[in-house]
Amino acid sequence: MLQSSGTGPFFYLLSIHMQVLYEDNHIIVVSKAAGEIVQGDKTGDKTLCDEVKAYIKEQYAKPGEVYLGVTHRLDRPVSGLVVFARTSKGLSRMNELFRLGQVAKTYLAIVERRPQEDEGELEDWLVRNEKQNKSYVVPGQRGEAKLARLRYRLLATSDRYFLLGVRLLTGRHHQIRCQLSHMGCPIKGDLKYGARRSNSDGSISLHAWHIAFEHPVSHKTISLFAPLPGGNLWQSFRSQLDESVAPEI
Repeated sequence: MLQSSGTGPFFYLLSIHMQVLYEDNHIIVVSKAAGEIVQGDKTGDKTLCDEVKAYIKEQYAKPGEVYLGVTHRLDRPVSGLVVFARTSKGLSRMNELFRLGQVAKTYLAIVERRPQEDEGELEDWLVRNEKQNKSYVVPGQRGEAKLARLRYRLLATSDRYFLLGVRLLTGRHHQIRCQLSHMGCPIKGDLKYGARRSNSDGSISLHAWHIAFEHPVSHKTISLFAPLPGGNLWQSFRSQLDESVAPEI
């Protein structure tokens, strides 16, 4: 993505526009690059939310402050689909869809080891350590532990790595990263959860690939895929990847 520094606001906004996968009066869906932060944190870095607001303001000549609601988040080193709400009605209804588990989210994860079974369902109890910003699998329900469930399927292989499709059935902190690591299949580049080495760009090889839901106002079906990240490994898996498998995971 082009940076605002030295390029001027036109090119900066154009780079955001090229990431917009869907937009209407109530929602906007963008493809986030690894390293972008969705919402503000202690770093004070410019956020994807700020950038999308700037895009809307410029694109539609909006006066004053632009409304934009965050319906969900992606970890900073993760790439892929993010849904924002452009109206309070859109936000409240999208929040309800997420709460009821009516948003289907499929991720792609490049892992360092092949799972023992090529497909399956993981069910673990997770505890979040706020100080470490990390989640841990615990032996059973206790204290603040929350049940985490996901399904996975092996989609492609290379000489050293394996591509999994992952369908989230619950939405817990670092859920995919923690559960795959606990299964013995850490995500490439994810040092926090046991990867052998980092990725050169600071990303982890986890990508929010597909999302499907009923539009919160029009009620039409929205089904979107995020383009795969750049890099030779992701591109090597492209030819083995069939988008039709996403709803089946």
